[in-house]
Amino acid sequence: MKKSGLEVICSTKKHLNLKKLADSVYKTLAQEDALSAELEFVSEEEIADLNLRLRHVAGVTDVLSFPSLDGVRHKVIKKTDFPFDVEDGRVFIGSIAVCVTRAEEQAAEYGHSVEREFTYLVCHGLLHLFGYDHIDEADRAEMRALEDKIMEDIGVTRE
Repeated sequence: MKKSGLEVICSTKKHLNLKKLADSVYKTLAQEDALSAELEFVSEEEIADLNLRLRHVAGVTDVLSFPSLDGVRHKVIKKTDFPFDVEDGRVFIGSIAVCVTRAEEQAAEYGHSVEREFTYLVCHGLLHLFGYDHIDEADRAEMRALEDKIMEDIGVTRE
């Protein structure tokens, strides 16, 4: 049987439906081949350590993404283009770390549920794995529009 879709591998599911979110990202970005990403929920200390060691930025942040592929924004990711990144029949697109404490604080600050905040942060992280960014205003607007579309698609709206 041919594998398809985006599988998000996570040891703890927290408060969100990863399959529904991954399916929406996959569909919205018009992907075709089987893909995978890993997700970890981490402490403030762990994310600060990752931020410093891997990005050379001091401090705690809400989400970090570590894409494994370059030049994939606006592209359909094909196994044939990334044969060395195929694991278990899926192209591995990267890793995401979400800080549990920061997500809980932001949910309270923005007045919405923790589930909504976790879902948004994972969505944001997944888009980074697909090459989207928010360095300049045009890129930020494009990424925000995709986030809004995906969140609406799965029924997780601003409360």
